[in-house]
Amino acid sequence: MHLSPSRLRLLVVALLSVSFLGALDHTVVSTSLATIAGELGALEQIGWVVVAYTLASTVLLPVLGKLGDVVGPRAVFHGSLVVFLVASMLCGFANDMALLIAARALQGASSAGLQLMSQTIVARVTTPRERPKYMALIGAAFPVAILVGPVVGGVLTDYWGWPWVFWINLPVGVVALILAVVAVPHLDGGERRAFDVAGAVAFTAALTAVVLAVTWLPDPSNRTAALVATAAAIVLLVVLLVVEARADEPILPVRYFADRTVAAGTALSAIIGIGLFSITAYLPTYFQMAYRTSVTVSGLVPIATVFGMLTSNLLTGFLASRTGHYRVYPIVGTILGAAGLLQMALLPAGLPLGVPMLVMAGVGLGTGSFMSLIVTVVQSAAPPTEVGAVTATVNIVRQVGSTVTTAVIGAIVGVGVAALLPVGIDAATLTPQFVHAASPAVQEQIAAIYRDVFAPVFIALAATYGVGIVAALLLPRRTLSAEYDIVPEPDPVTA
Repeated sequence: MHLSPSRLRLLVVALLSVSFLGALDHTVVSTSLATIAGELGALEQIGWVVVAYTLASTVLLPVLGKLGDVVGPRAVFHGSLVVFLVASMLCGFANDMALLIAARALQGASSAGLQLMSQTIVARVTTPRERPKYMALIGAAFPVAILVGPVVGGVLTDYWGWPWVFWINLPVGVVALILAVVAVPHLDGGERRAFDVAGAVAFTAALTAVVLAVTWLPDPSNRTAALVATAAAIVLLVVLLVVEARADEPILPVRYFADRTVAAGTALSAIIGIGLFSITAYLPTYFQMAYRTSVTVSGLVPIATVFGMLTSNLLTGFLASRTGHYRVYPIVGTILGAAGLLQMALLPAGLPLGVPMLVMAGVGLGTGSFMSLIVTVVQSAAPPTEVGAVTATVNIVRQVGSTVTTAVIGAIVGVGVAALLPVGIDAATLTPQFVHAASPAVQEQIAAIYRDVFAPVFIALAATYGVGIVAALLLPRRTLSAEYDIVPEPDPVTA
């Protein structure tokens, strides 16, 4: 669908506002979790505030993607925004942890719809050549939210109280809703086909079991539950494969993986979640222990990483739109990622913090160079009536890869550090404050332990980017088209 330049700019502003709102809500809560848990008296359930959001936003991606293809992305987008605002209001009014967790799950589900439909709408109203720059702008919402979310959450919690972490969404969201109603055009769905209800249920159940298994696994007290969830996940994944093999319109468009662009692009998207998003959460702890920095200073490394990601995301998006060429960016990006993470494993002790900051900024630059671009490349290879489902697939492999690998890294670090600690130091009470107050000899010993434990993690993640280099090289040598995709009119007989 062709839009006038002014209408397209208004649409991008609306989508960027909503995408930032959804991304910020995922990061803004982190600094207020301890306060929330203390006031609601449920410290043992604090993790579920995050898990409920992540789980809901992950399992509903393919359902919402397929729904957008069937009924049109505009309806799903507006519905998700209304549900998001209602859920934000409920979160702030929650007077116990159970209600908050339920409201956060509703927030996560609606946030997935906002992010996914934003990408789908851009794909429907732009040419493949125009798409990268607009997708880069919308994709910038996530790294910016990582940078400012914890600060905004801390300020709101300290000065207004934790409910405002959620209520701040309401005035911003209402303005965004008005913009969206005006700016988002009417976009028809495809032919009215039977919705794959069985596939949606099987996928939701299987992925829920997977996420619960990897969430519970690092905690020894939940080890039995993790094993049960793992067994359930295996059975449910088999059921999902059987159901999808028999479905006329499967919710997961597996048939499109025969296309080299879709297969390689999806692999590259997974590598972003596995190779970088997973390790980012552990970088502050690593630098507090191995480099003996303060909590504040340790946060500079992930900031440098995200800033590099943001910069290259915008730059490559605009360059790809200008030239139509895209293949070089994921090739160079994965090489930078692999080299940077390998360098992190080899860095000697005693270096200034600026050195790993520079290295991880390079990893961020490499990853950002294809973070949003690869979504547009995969969209360009899919039929217009399947853009929602294919976009959901690209997003879900990234999200699941990040979730699973984050849990695995947590388990490796927890077990590895505990096994290497000297006698007399309890892993359960090991904090940066304890290390910084210890003797120089103990500090050196613990720093060496953390370097020894993290080095193979960095090497494994570098190897993941090595696989990404292969995937990037497999991308066909194509140029993004400057022609609009043609969406077939719905069949009046079946509509």
